[in-house]
Amino acid sequence: MNDTQCVAFLQWALPQLGMRWAGYRKVRRQVCNRARRRASELGLSDLSGYRMYLEAHSEEWAVLDSLTPITISRFYRDHGTFDFLAQEVLPALAAQAREDGRDTLEVWSAGCASGEEPYTLAIIWELELAGWFPTIALRILATDVHPAMLDRARRACFSDGSMRELPERWRTEAFEVRGQLYCLRARYKQGVTIAHHDIRTDPPDGPFDLVLCRNLAFTYFESGLQETIGGRLASWLRPAGALVLGAHEQLPADLPEFGPWDGHHDVYRRLPIPAES
Repeated sequence: MNDTQCVAFLQWALPQLGMRWAGYRKVRRQVCNRARRRASELGLSDLSGYRMYLEAHSEEWAVLDSLTPITISRFYRDHGTFDFLAQEVLPALAAQAREDGRDTLEVWSAGCASGEEPYTLAIIWELELAGWFPTIALRILATDVHPAMLDRARRACFSDGSMRELPERWRTEAFEVRGQLYCLRARYKQGVTIAHHDIRTDPPDGPFDLVLCRNLAFTYFESGLQETIGGRLASWLRPAGALVLGAHEQLPADLPEFGPWDGHHDVYRRLPIPAES
């Protein structure tokens, strides 16, 4: 496919969907390939034809919107972030839950794709932390807008490419080999609920102790929508809860509800609500 045509199409279409071209620049072929297939389904020869079709059929924009999610995912991605969660954040949140008399840590993995992110957390908890907090259970809500990715997450069987960054001990403990796939053992799936959700809509039931919104809203959405979602994330988190972004993302400047967690550049703490004077 002609890359110049791909770029021109996305630079025209994405802003009309509330998306940022800059976020899609390096992953543009994934979306353009989907758009090309959709154009072919409609009997159109190329993306120029698809653009004209969109201009004439307003209902098609919802279809194009469903083609924009990026589905790059693997276990233990940005391992420094997961190490920080394991060593600092999750223990602090679990200790706070115990002090509050709660028996569950509530986690939301937004934009979970095929499940590697929430299952990485489940593995870390079971193998590294559960013994230290025997009265606390980790419950993870993993959501995405892409039905095919959610189906893969429910099956929880992965190729070697998804596993390459996972420590060998965790791989051996948490997975069984079935042919050429690594399938997650049942105990690591028990606390994970897979559900369809669009982060641009009303939130799922909370509040949450930890929200992971990595490589999603603050990469692909335009600035106004980022600010809206950032404010919602603050309301969905418990005071002193944690928000995790992607390694190359940052929150909009005008979100006083959050501060960096011990200076970590992609983990934020929900600041306590000031008492009324």
